[in-house]
Amino acid sequence: MKRLLDYFQARRASILDSIYKIVEIESPSRDLAGSRAVVGFIEQQAQLISSDFEIEKIFAEDYGEHLIIRAFPSNEKPILLLGHTDTVHPIGAKLKNPTRIEGVKFYGVGIFDMKANCVLILEILKAFAELNLKPKNPITILLSCDEEIGSPTGRDLVEREAKLAEFCLVCEPSANGKVKTGRKGTANYWLKAHGVPAHAGLEPEKGASAILEIARQIERLHALNNSEIGTTVNVCLINGGTASNVIPENADCSIDVRFTSISEATRIESGIKNLKSFDVKVSLEILGEINRPPLERTEAVINLYEKARRIALQFDYELGETQVGGASDGNFVGALGVPVLDGLGIAGDSAHTLEEFIFVDDVSQRAALVASLLLAD
Repeated sequence: MKRLLDYFQARRASILDSIYKIVEIESPSRDLAGSRAVVGFIEQQAQLISSDFEIEKIFAEDYGEHLIIRAFPSNEKPILLLGHTDTVHPIGAKLKNPTRIEGVKFYGVGIFDMKANCVLILEILKAFAELNLKPKNPITILLSCDEEIGSPTGRDLVEREAKLAEFCLVCEPSANGKVKTGRKGTANYWLKAHGVPAHAGLEPEKGASAILEIARQIERLHALNNSEIGTTVNVCLINGGTASNVIPENADCSIDVRFTSISEATRIESGIKNLKSFDVKVSLEILGEINRPPLERTEAVINLYEKARRIALQFDYELGETQVGGASDGNFVGALGVPVLDGLGIAGDSAHTLEEFIFVDDVSQRAALVASLLLAD
């Protein structure tokens, strides 16, 4: 453990330089050029570590490239290391959050979620190669290119690799330094109202307002919330109308749903898909579905967390746990019954904002922790 920690501390400047380079490659979801560029960077770095790694790039039309790296083959079941290369920030966002170090914080677009952790994974492979350490289990690294938009093409790959795995370590950002032993599931819906247009001044009574219908439905949707068990239903986007003097014919809204159990997901979906219009002249159209199942805090997950916590204590590193509302590809893995420990990435804050950063001092410790987990019996 100390050997690994010393190794990563000695390489700190080099690690920070690699993080700088990968963060400078902007790769928002659905940006093919950015996705290929960041995958190319990771592929090149992996090839420099070892020519024995099996590297596979999977093109996803309209999304980018997924990347799989297989290392240290053996007859044991592999350990799956999971992450993603896409970010929520559009091209040009780095002008508003320049890649830079200020004091103990390293700022950059997508650095916390989760560009720095892609480098972390590479550095762990490099440590194993240079220190002549070979984990008992093979390691499969899967970095998807569409995680931030629900993994429309990445999900099948995640589930395929998860079914083969002993357990899964998700290198998504930590939560205030804590790993995530539970995540809510997610569902996304669009509610569309189709009304009747009319002149707002001359004959409004001939119309049927789609906007009014959506407004009344929002009250129904809000009533589906159950804060006591962690269920949230939120309307986040609203669109509607054609002109300031026309009774609106069309309107729609997005519905974000988070839940801790499949039974709650089913209850909410039933409530949404069985909505009836208040105004009989307005018709409703409902699109969407459950996206990610919940990642539940099972006994196997707890055991994996306790193993990580004991390893961390060996170098006086306190590793807490938490359950969060945001979902990740780890949710898909957990639903298959494979133990998952999420949030193993470098500590930082402000994910999905233009103040996103990681703590420089946590880089070596996180690398040592994840490397030790991969080596542990």
